[in-house]
Amino acid sequence: MEAADLRADAIRRDGYVVVQCLLTPAEVDGIKQSLAPWLEGRLMGRNDFEGFHSERVYALLAKAPPVARIIEHPDVLAVLDRLLLPHYRLSACLAIQVHPGETPQGWHADDSYVFLPRPRPMMGVSAIWAFDDFTEHNGATEVIPGSHAWGPDEQAEPEDPRAVKVVMPAGSVVLFAGTLMHRGGAHRGRGTRLAITPQYCQPWMRQIENMALAVPPEIARGYSERIQELCGYDIFEPTFVGYVDGMHPKRLLDPGYARGQKTKLRLPGV
Repeated sequence: MEAADLRADAIRRDGYVVVQCLLTPAEVDGIKQSLAPWLEGRLMGRNDFEGFHSERVYALLAKAPPVARIIEHPDVLAVLDRLLLPHYRLSACLAIQVHPGETPQGWHADDSYVFLPRPRPMMGVSAIWAFDDFTEHNGATEVIPGSHAWGPDEQAEPEDPRAVKVVMPAGSVVLFAGTLMHRGGAHRGRGTRLAITPQYCQPWMRQIENMALAVPPEIARGYSERIQELCGYDIFEPTFVGYVDGMHPKRLLDPGYARGQKTKLRLPGV
C-alpha cells in the first residue's frame, strides 16, 4: 500500500496524520525569509480566536510566492486526491506566528461553516506546516482524535483529557479532516512559533478566503497550472461550475487557452 493510502486511511480512522520532515532545512528557511517582511513583531490578532499574542498573515500567494511549494506539495496532494473530489480548491492559506503568553484557542472544526448535521463526511482537509519546532510548551496544535466522527451533541471540554499535542520538528505537517476538533495551544515557552495552514475544500463549495481577489489574474499568471486550478481558475467537471462569461476561467490567464474553440461552453439547459 502506498504512503498516501496509509495517510488517507489514518485521517479517515483517527481524523489526522502527522508526516515528518517533508521540507528540507533550506526550504524551511527560504519560506520563512519570504514571510519575514510581513512578520515584524506586530500583534495582529483582533480577538481571542485570532490570538492577541499572535500575528496572522493572509493572502500569502500575493505576498510570499515560495509558499506555493507547500500548497502544491505532491505528498500532500496525493493524500487529498484520495479524500476529496477531483478539482478540489484551496479554501484558505495563512501564516500564524504565536508569541509567548498566547492562550489556547477555543476548540473548533475548520469546515464548521458547512450547515449539514454531524456526523457527516469531511468537506475539506486542512494542513498545518511547522516552520519552527512544535513543542509541548510553544503552542503546538492540539487535536482530539476521533472527534471528526462526533455527532451534534458531543462537545470538547476546555481542558479535554482526550486532547493530543501535535509535537513535530520544523518542516513537518499535520493533515486533518475538516470535521476534526482542534485548536492552537497555549504558548508557555520562549521565542515565536510559526505555522502556515493551507486549507482545502470540495470543488463545489465556496472558499473561505476569496481567492479570486486574493490571487487575481495578474498574480495567478506567475504560478503553476496546479496552483491556478487550486485557486479556482478551473471548472468543476462534469459540470461547468466556475465558468466566467460562459467560458473556462483559464481564459482570464491566457486569452489563447483552447484556441480554436469558437463557441462558449454548452451550459445545462442552454
